[in-house]
Amino acid sequence: MLQCLKLGALSRTTASTQMNASSSRSHAIFTINLCQMRVCQQTEENGSVNGGVNGGVNGEVNGELNGVGGDGGSIAKPEYETLMAKFHFVDLAGSERLKRTGATGERAREGISINCGLLALGNVISALGDQAKKGGHVPYRDSKLTRLLQDSLGGNSRTVMIACVSPSDRDFMETLNTLKYANRARNIKNKVMVNQDKTSQQISTLRAEIARLQMELME
Repeated sequence: MLQCLKLGALSRTTASTQMNASSSRSHAIFTINLCQMRVCQQTEENGSVNGGVNGGVNGEVNGELNGVGGDGGSIAKPEYETLMAKFHFVDLAGSERLKRTGATGERAREGISINCGLLALGNVISALGDQAKKGGHVPYRDSKLTRLLQDSLGGNSRTVMIACVSPSDRDFMETLNTLKYANRARNIKNKVMVNQDKTSQQISTLRAEIARLQMELME
């Protein structure tokens, strides 16, 4: 994994401008996809619930679940659930004003492309963070960057944004704009939930229903 990260870093284009001796000429995204299969947690199906008045009813329930008779003589096969996760590590190139960078030709075109991506990202952040625009259209499809980061922006993810600013007074406007950008992003509220495949979700739902019915039998 680290080798892939190193190869990506080596492939990234950097160049010198009047503002930065080693300026990034593109945004960079490193994505890790994880898929985990684990044994479902078995619910307690023994104890006082199986005895007394409720013994016959519970024996039928256990027999159907485990593929065994009411005597519980066999062991059920383990059931698995699939969990999925995705990590995006994003390094955004800084916004550039051509007057300050002195970029021309290819460097100027790269700067314009960088600014277009940041503008599209800013529009998405504004649409998600502004309460007055709540429920309105979110322009995810305006750029490849925002399409890739859709889950991180108002989706099913935990997102952390780190704003890089300069203490230099000559960079005051860039610092101010960056802080405004980060402040708008802070207003975005994501709804995080576990990513399970449909089969795993159904198993979890059925187990919860079984547990509820067993509690009713105990009462």
